Amino acid sequence: MSRPLADRLQRLGEFLPPQIEPELSGRLTRMVGLTLECVGCPMVVGDRCLIQGQGLANVEAEVVGFEDDRVYLMPLTAIEGLRPGARVVPLSIASRVPVGPELLGRVVNGTGTPLDNLGPLRAESQVALAGDIINPLHRAPVRQSMDVGIRAINALMTVGQGQRLGLFAGSGVGKSMLLGMMTRFTDADVTVVGLIGERGREVKEFIEDILGEEGLARSVVVASPADDSPLMRLRAAMLTTRIAEYFRDQGKRVLLLMDSLTRYAQAQREIALAVGEPPATKGYPPSVFAKLPQLVERTGNGKPGGGSITAFYTVLTEGDDQQDPIADAARAILDGHIVLSRRLAEEGHYPAIDVEASVSRVMPQVTEKGHFAKAQRFKQVYARYQQARDLISVGAYVKGSDPETDYAIEHIDEMRAFLRQDLSESSPLAGSIEQLGLAVPDRKQVAGRKAE
Repeated sequence: MSRPLADRLQRLGEFLPPQIEPELSGRLTRMVGLTLECVGCPMVVGDRCLIQGQGLANVEAEVVGFEDDRVYLMPLTAIEGLRPGARVVPLSIASRVPVGPELLGRVVNGTGTPLDNLGPLRAESQVALAGDIINPLHRAPVRQSMDVGIRAINALMTVGQGQRLGLFAGSGVGKSMLLGMMTRFTDADVTVVGLIGERGREVKEFIEDILGEEGLARSVVVASPADDSPLMRLRAAMLTTRIAEYFRDQGKRVLLLMDSLTRYAQAQREIALAVGEPPATKGYPPSVFAKLPQLVERTGNGKPGGGSITAFYTVLTEGDDQQDPIADAARAILDGHIVLSRRLAEEGHYPAIDVEASVSRVMPQVTEKGHFAKAQRFKQVYARYQQARDLISVGAYVKGSDPETDYAIEHIDEMRAFLRQDLSESSPLAGSIEQLGLAVPDRKQVAGRKAE
């Protein structure tokens, strides 16, 4: 093996020395877009290989499909210096990734290579990228609540340990800020953050400005910006989930935040279309909708007495269209959804959570009856005000026309103050429930105060 090739292989991942099988090498015959065709190299789907270009321009790729004796490859890195007949060498590090407590406080890419210039990642072990499937009957049910530090979520959409929720939002309504608040204020043992397909500028800003030193110290960040290849973005989402699974298997309560599930689906769409899969729903091939539950179902609770993964997936609603195919599919496979409103964001209301459109499907199982009744009462009163909002704003509503609307108008300021929260303010679960009762007090309490 040549020295430049050995150096290149070593840089692919210091956590596991790669090995090559030169006697099994093939050759590159065709390149169309990002799809490469190889012959003479017996590999299976998911295997990784190295394409030896001119000079030091070696390109790492992965097998994504095959037809007859041809193997379809998708590059993980930039395509430079490739030519017809280039040698394709299989790698023996096909699908193993670094895991361990050494990952805490680190930022890595989709292959587990550090991006933070803090030295090599000396993980205690390596595991297969695809985790074991847990029998659904062997999973512990969602019965305990998790504190995420956000008052509106804690009180009105209480999250359970092992729940999977979607954060539905358009661009620029504060979803990244909300994720950052969760990482700093949650009571989870470990936080795993996946930044999939976002702008490169946002990656650094999220880590330094939103996450901060305190949040990063007990977090693992997997970043694959928009200029990465679609395969790298896909692997980054899978690596994020695999790291979370590792900590869950260690008995930890894990909070997984993935931004975004839509970019993961778009990466799979690019790969599927490149290998010839026909589009189905608004340009998305069927494999996209098959991949989503395969990724999401890996999170959740482990076996009874073990750890849990509570997951938040952001879902981009292009043009605030809640009927987007990915948004619609995500709602069907998740255990709840939190919708961020552009109207509230434009009014300076942060976090811009639309409590009428948001729901936690496990809230009745993880809250006491009194708390659940207060949350339902809050939503009813808030919805009554929203129904009469236009009449109230133009002065067409006459006080006394409806007692319930009068009550909503009387307490709308308290409800809005309850829903707002400063970026540096933490609201624990117990305190959130207590403030919920003060925001919309019982009618008997109101009558008693007036009598006094």
